[in-house]
Amino acid sequence: MTGPRAAALALALCLGGTAAWAQAGGACRPGGSVEETNACAVRDYQEADTALQILYGDVMRALSAHERPALRQDHQAWQRARITQCKQAQRAQEQRPEWPRLYHECLVAQTRARRQALMHWLHHGEAPPHNE
Repeated sequence: MTGPRAAALALALCLGGTAAWAQAGGACRPGGSVEETNACAVRDYQEADTALQILYGDVMRALSAHERPALRQDHQAWQRARITQCKQAQRAQEQRPEWPRLYHECLVAQTRARRQALMHWLHHGEAPPHNE
């Protein structure tokens, strides 16, 4: 998707994400109730994901036109895998009230680890060996 539709979608996602972040950040209190610590985890994930998306955009702009589709595919596959891995890792905790915190902490760890792969793309124009 390119052009005005892509720009509109990106704007909608950014605005929606900002509202969610503000809500999560506003309810966050480290060491507080389960709901407040869950909100902190959501906020932390949103901050990490935003930073990663900025880096992803920077890397996309730095790559040549023929390298970009491979990064796009790699990143989309990573995004799907991140969600699947975290859901599976926290499946046993799903009925517990702190599940959102545990799930989002997993997402944060996965998201921060992805930075290394994007930096490899930036410096080498390809995925790291074994997609690390």
